Amino acid sequence: QLQASGGGSMQPGGSLRLSCTASGFSLNVYAVSWFRQAPGKEREWVSGIRAKGGSTFYADSVKDRFTISRDHNENTVSLHLNSLKPEDTAVYYCAADLNPFTVPTTSRDYDHWGHGTQVTVSS
Repeated sequence: QLQASGGGSMQPGGSLRLSCTASGFSLNVYAVSWFRQAPGKEREWVSGIRAKGGSTFYADSVKDRFTISRDHNENTVSLHLNSLKPEDTAVYYCAADLNPFTVPTTSRDYDHWGHGTQVTVSS
């Protein structure tokens, strides 16, 4: 089971940290990604971290603003959201794929999903 937390409301330019914690299995052997879905839009891939080697990947829309990281001891993957923009407003989901070598960017490839956490950016 995955649990996502850390969403909230923030003014443009602000920061938030989202966390994705697994229970019942180790995230260390899973590729983990964050997706988001804004009202009226399709779910989109935001960022992911590979299981083997820990390489990180970002959508162009969040590159240089968001940072994904993994805490092996806490069995958690975090997403730091910086320089937030109103267009970052969405429900954010974490997902895990039992895949040590790649980070899929399509939602159907993921085995486990957490419930979403709302991020709202407005002034």
